[in-house]
Amino acid sequence: MGLRVAIQMDPLETVDIDADTSFALAEAAQDRGAKLWVYGPEHLTYESGHVRALARPVTVQRVAEAPGVFGAAEMIDLAEDVDVVLMRQDPPFDMSYITACHLLEQIAGRTLVLNDPMQVLASPEKIFPLLFPQLMPPTLISRDPAAITAFRARHNDIILKPLYGNGGAGVFRVKPDDGNYQSLLEMFFERSREPVMAQAFLPAVREGDKRVILIDGVAVGGINRRPKAGETRSNLHVGGTAEPTQLTEADKAICSAIGPELKRRGLVLVGIDVIGGKLTEVNVTSPTGVQEMKRFSGVDAASLFWDAVDRRLAERAGG
Repeated sequence: MGLRVAIQMDPLETVDIDADTSFALAEAAQDRGAKLWVYGPEHLTYESGHVRALARPVTVQRVAEAPGVFGAAEMIDLAEDVDVVLMRQDPPFDMSYITACHLLEQIAGRTLVLNDPMQVLASPEKIFPLLFPQLMPPTLISRDPAAITAFRARHNDIILKPLYGNGGAGVFRVKPDDGNYQSLLEMFFERSREPVMAQAFLPAVREGDKRVILIDGVAVGGINRRPKAGETRSNLHVGGTAEPTQLTEADKAICSAIGPELKRRGLVLVGIDVIGGKLTEVNVTSPTGVQEMKRFSGVDAASLFWDAVDRRLAERAGG
C-alpha cells in the first residue's frame, strides 16, 4: 500500500510546474503510489487533542494551467488518516508559521512530519549557521546602531538584511559611501522589533550564490544562482539565473560539518547557501532548487527524499 501524504503548502494552483520543489516532491510521491492531499496552514484545526486539516485530495500533473486535479475538500485527522505530513509553505517565518509548527508538533510522535516542526522552530535559517561561525563570513546580529556602525567601519562594504526574511526581500548592500545607511537602519527598526543581520560583503557573489541540497544530512548536489546585472541578490525570485555547478572541496567541508546536526534534528530536506566557500543561510522551511538540479545533473533529490522518508518510517516501525 502506498503512503498517505498530506502536504501543507501555498496553493498548488499557483506553482511553476518546472521549478517548484513542493510540486516535484508531490509528483515523486505519487509515482510511488502515494495518496496525496494538499492544504494551507490556515486550514489547520486543533480540538481536544486532535489536529485536523480541511484538505483536498489531489492528483498532480505536469500541466501548467492545471497542476492538480482536486477532489472535494475533506476534514482529515493528521495523526490517524495520513502517514507523512510535509510542511512546505513559504515563509515569512512569522507567528502564523510558528503557530503551524506548534500545532504539527502535537502529532509528531504519531505521524512523520518533515521537516521536524520543533526543529524548524529551533533552526531559523539565518540563526542555525551561528552554530558554525568558522564557516560563515564576518557576521553581526544586533539592534544597536553603534554596534552596527562599528561593524560597518571594520568591514566597509556590508550586507544588511532582516533576520526572518525570505526570497531576498529587504536585503541591501551598503557600500562605504552609501548615504542611505541611516535611513535603512531607521526603516528596519520602524518595521519590526527584531535585530538585523549584517555581514561582510562577499565579492564572490558576482560569480553566483550556490544552493546546495542536503538529504538527511548528506549533500546530493547543487546549482549556482547568478545575480542579474546590477543586482547584489542572486535569489531566483528576484531575477537570478540558475546554472550548473560542481561542489568544491570547501562546499563539501561545510556539508560534512553541518550534516550530522541536520540529520539529528530531523531536517531531512535542506538547502544551504554558499558564497565563495562561506555559509550564509541554512534553508529548512521550504528549500528550492530540486528541479533545476535534476535538469542540470540528473540527480533526483525528490526521489532521494522519499528514500529517506522510507528509512525513517522503517526505523519508527522497528523501534
